[in-house]
Amino acid sequence: MKIFGEYIRKLREDKQLPLRKVAAALDIDTSVLSKIERNERKPTSEMIPVLAETLDKTEKEIQITYIKFLILNDLGDLKYLEDGLNETLKLIK
Repeated sequence: MKIFGEYIRKLREDKQLPLRKVAAALDIDTSVLSKIERNERKPTSEMIPVLAETLDKTEKEIQITYIKFLILNDLGDLKYLEDGLNETLKLIK
């Protein structure tokens, strides 16, 4: 699975939470959350802490997974991805 939305949907379904309840916690319409789960729309970074709390995960776990899927989906087919990520890590540290 390389789609963050599928990850969120699985967590929500595993907890047996209705779409409307998670959408209400995020203060968004159910159709917006549905689009996020289908990877038709990206969540905002402000949604990460709310998703973590609602889905009983740590904010760190949700954020790391979000970053991982963003990189894989947007850049995963680049030949020098690893080199680029290593250079980026040097700048972050």
